[in-house]
Amino acid sequence: MWQKLTYFSCYNPLVVEYRYFVVLWGCLVTITGTVGNLMTVLAFATDPCIRTRFNVLIVNLALADLLYCALLQPVTTDLYLHLRWRGGALGCRAFGLLQFVSNAVSILTLCLIAVSRYLLVQRRSTFERLFSARGLLLLLPSTWALGLASFGPLWPVYVFVPLVCTCSFHRTRGRPYTTVLFVLYFFAGLFCMGVFYLLIYRRVRLAARAVLRHRPSRRSTRKRVAPAAGTENDSGVSSGGGAPTCTSEVDSQGEPPARRAGTPPSTSPPSTSPPSTTPPSSTPPRATQSSGGDELKRLNRMCFAVFLCFLLCFFPFLLLNLADQRVRAPQILYMFCANVTWLNSCVNPLLYAVMNPQFRQSYHLLLTRAFSPLGRLWRALRNRSASC
Repeated sequence: MWQKLTYFSCYNPLVVEYRYFVVLWGCLVTITGTVGNLMTVLAFATDPCIRTRFNVLIVNLALADLLYCALLQPVTTDLYLHLRWRGGALGCRAFGLLQFVSNAVSILTLCLIAVSRYLLVQRRSTFERLFSARGLLLLLPSTWALGLASFGPLWPVYVFVPLVCTCSFHRTRGRPYTTVLFVLYFFAGLFCMGVFYLLIYRRVRLAARAVLRHRPSRRSTRKRVAPAAGTENDSGVSSGGGAPTCTSEVDSQGEPPARRAGTPPSTSPPSTSPPSTTPPSSTPPRATQSSGGDELKRLNRMCFAVFLCFLLCFFPFLLLNLADQRVRAPQILYMFCANVTWLNSCVNPLLYAVMNPQFRQSYHLLLTRAFSPLGRLWRALRNRSASC
């Protein structure tokens, strides 16, 4: 089947009925992924609480998914509807290149997310240097440049592949370069992500055990300055309890905001007034710190869930290609495994909404603003009908 690459058709009597399910599937992925990833970008642009260094990586991942869902997925859905590529040889090459660049940016960004979470819990000073504003300005464009530089040389071997009904690189003509890319991006990239998340899990687990073994004394607890309720860590998730709020991003040195901004310490003499009788805050320092630790764990779980969804979406297709070197499996099985990979581009915003309170709040605000004109129109029509 891989030899029929010049004929832009993937028609097979066994997949004629299956294609209608795939078209419905593709429409759902297009709508959900485009709306969800666009809302992620808009939330970052409009909500100061979300505009943090870590969420810049989330936006880069959303842009890669948006490229696929808004531009490539509709073309793929049309291809399955007609079981034929209608864009010509040049369009097929451009489609294949953009598809692999999008996948490469997703993998590289997921690697950066895993590295950033590890450095945050293990080497905070390195995190501050590497993921500073200047560092992100270099890292994020580099993911796109590296993806384009990696898959751009394959331009002459992008062809239509009837087995999976899409445009991809030729299975044998691109070797050994395609094998090297396959190993580096999928196996090495996914392996590195798994290692970093394992290290994060071990570090957090050891820290939790150390806290349980060596609880601070009551005196040291009184001396410790409690962080302000609602302070925000680098994730953009408030560390205080209750409704999500935000302040400036947490500094690695833990200095007060005035000192971080460069304001010199106050030189006024100490006050001679009697001590205030205002009752202390109802939230003890350790409770506030525990809340911040819970938010950090929640964010790490969200990042791991994004990585796990990516792995689950691509694992069946990778396993099938490795196990069926002689291409003896039925075409419908190859198509189904390829169709499962589509979910990777639309599932991330759903994870953000479920596992991140501030993204959930921003999504709700964006949807409220988007549907408010419809609500006003509906109320106006209802009032007019009631007056009649």
